[in-house]
Amino acid sequence: MRPAEEFRYLVLAAQREGNRLLGQALKPLGITPSQAEVIRVLDERRRLTLNGLGELLVCESGNSPSRLVDRLVAAGLVHRSVSAHDRRHVELSLTEEGARLARRVADVEAELYRWIDDLAGGGDFTQVNEFLRSFVSELPAGRALALRVGVMERTP
Repeated sequence: MRPAEEFRYLVLAAQREGNRLLGQALKPLGITPSQAEVIRVLDERRRLTLNGLGELLVCESGNSPSRLVDRLVAAGLVHRSVSAHDRRHVELSLTEEGARLARRVADVEAELYRWIDDLAGGGDFTQVNEFLRSFVSELPAGRALALRVGVMERTP
């Protein structure tokens, strides 16, 4: 197997296993990893338009997150309203229940990150992160992540 091919499969395997572990940890909260990402982004940003949320999601980059948001609105976790500034836009924010759940999701994520840190044995992620960042920088999911960490300006 070529090193580039092995790398591709290692990234795929790590993504699948990381998502599986996160999904298992979130199951008691009654939400999926994609729903958890929406909740965490809304918790960080407080209020976003539907399009603005879509620009920041890694789990559904390039697509409108309206179906994902619909399920969270139906569950009473997200409030959806027409923008007071522009009636063409839908604004989203967490309900009180959604904000409480965001704190529990943050705890689940923190536990996952501690586990990853332990696996790395105190190793430095800088080189791996730099390579992966350059690998996805021009792709939709990479752009969404860059917006989340503040290294890129939003598209007009």
